Amino acid sequence: MQGIWGWVGPQGNQNREALLSGLAPRSSQDGQIPDQVHAENGALSCHPESGARVYERGGLLIAYAGQPRDSYGGTEDGEQLADRIADRYQGTGDALLRELSGSFALAVLDPGNREGMLAVDRMGVSDLAYTISGDTLIFGPRADLLAQDPRCGAELNPQSLFNYLYHHVIPRPGTVFQGVHRLRPGEVVIFANNQLETKSYWRPTFQEKDSASIQALQEEFRTTLRGAVDRAARQGKAGAFLSGGTDSSTLTGMLGEVTGEAPKAYAIGFDAPGYDETEYARIAAKRFGADYHEYFVTPRDVVAAIPEVAAASDQPYGNASVVPAYYCARLAREDGVEVLLGGDGGDELFAGNVRYAKQWIFSLYDQIPGWLRSSLLNPVATLPGGNSVPPVRKLRRYIEQASLPLPDRLETYNLLEHLGPERVFTEDFLSEVDRTQPLAELRREFEDLRAYSLINSLLGMDLKFTLADDDLRKVTLAGDLGGVQPRFPFLDDSVVSLAARVPPQHKMRRTRLRHFFKEALADYLPREILDKEKQGFGLPFGVWMQEDPDLRELARDSLDGLRHRGIIRTEMIDELTSSRLQEHADYFGTLTWVLMMLEQWFRTHLSEPTANTEFLTGTG
Repeated sequence: MQGIWGWVGPQGNQNREALLSGLAPRSSQDGQIPDQVHAENGALSCHPESGARVYERGGLLIAYAGQPRDSYGGTEDGEQLADRIADRYQGTGDALLRELSGSFALAVLDPGNREGMLAVDRMGVSDLAYTISGDTLIFGPRADLLAQDPRCGAELNPQSLFNYLYHHVIPRPGTVFQGVHRLRPGEVVIFANNQLETKSYWRPTFQEKDSASIQALQEEFRTTLRGAVDRAARQGKAGAFLSGGTDSSTLTGMLGEVTGEAPKAYAIGFDAPGYDETEYARIAAKRFGADYHEYFVTPRDVVAAIPEVAAASDQPYGNASVVPAYYCARLAREDGVEVLLGGDGGDELFAGNVRYAKQWIFSLYDQIPGWLRSSLLNPVATLPGGNSVPPVRKLRRYIEQASLPLPDRLETYNLLEHLGPERVFTEDFLSEVDRTQPLAELRREFEDLRAYSLINSLLGMDLKFTLADDDLRKVTLAGDLGGVQPRFPFLDDSVVSLAARVPPQHKMRRTRLRHFFKEALADYLPREILDKEKQGFGLPFGVWMQEDPDLRELARDSLDGLRHRGIIRTEMIDELTSSRLQEHADYFGTLTWVLMMLEQWFRTHLSEPTANTEFLTGTG
């Protein structure tokens, strides 16, 4: 079990070792006993084979997981790092976090004063959940195990379930359990005097007018990214996930450069039109002389993986691409790979998502003179019968969306917003939640980024909601299941800092995504990969569910299981299990997947329901 576990607070004369053993897993998958340190009012535990470490220094208990680096000390030696953390914590408190880089979860406890500090890295690669039980702070990497501890309680949070349907994940700081929270990227939790304070020690910032030339920035980018790949490749026998996109192809090539060997590369394919990109993965593999392996995921593989994914996740998770990511991790592990490089973060740092170009097009509406909009465009768009005329219908839709402010405009494509919560959820369930909360959270995040250019404000939003809350969770979960350690060179602090200096007009040139990135690698990547359209890594679930009886039966059985949980309207379940998938396989396939994974999570983590309201108590 990866991560760090512990508690700090008064425990009287109770057995301290028993308290920690009741919280943290007693052994890892290979049977190793965890390292533990104890004090009168606190304790820490970790499994050393996961890379986590625990120390005791002058009355302080220190633990970290991941790969923290000391910006000033210049060494990665664990003992020396623990010494410096202890010294700086006693001198400057949470200010020490400004001197740490890399991905990490960190706990520093002062049991003598019943105080402690928790933190995770700037990009949210590492995960840490926490809760307050009376006057004790309890924490660990898995929210479900925290909730099982008798000091915490496993009551489910209806708002989080609503947010799950909205985002298909539960965004931080929420978890599916009442009272259990998760640290946001770049966040620190301070526990003192029985009070809890959370604050950001790092937020995305952009230097939109860097004085360096674009050519100099491009050269620096290639050098910086290669250094990040080198650091990741030195952490074990390394391979690269190769999707055939610009990010994974670049990492594959640089992995070969830094190791001096044929880079090991792993690709996943689908026997479904419009989903498979192995053609491009093979092009990249040939370009860089890779030791290339591929695996084609089948509907049978999906059926087998669904309960495994649900059981392995500490809360409901609805991104279907976790399944191919899992099979890619397993393929790499079977080939002896320990560390698998992923290209996650490239889109959010260098403007690679199609929606960025769409938002730029919408932003042009505000640049049209008001008199022209009021005298020509708006009257044309509102012509009677205009919906039957395609150009007028498109203009009307464009004006409707362009007139919405950000970030609201981004959610016009949201599945739950489009269907309407009343159509999906039961009345009793909706009475327990604030249906405006997900969008309100997006607005609050956007407020901190409004001063930046359009593209940087969108990137800053996605660093949190798309990357940290979703994609990193996907790859980490897949890595845990497949037995490899994911590493993300694009999220190395040096690469993140450089990306923040690239002028916004060079990140995306009008609607050309990744302009800076592609220009910097124009002589490095194959032309076919540079020119190909963004496709993503979707699972053809909706299509396959219509074709494969076993997958269809698993989905139907899962949705039927939701009927008695008091959350989803039976009418919606009937729609999904009858005609909706034939109408739009991708669209309603997504909703079916999200609901199926919710039920599968219930089955692997909770007991069977006995009443419609029991989702509120966590008993079913």
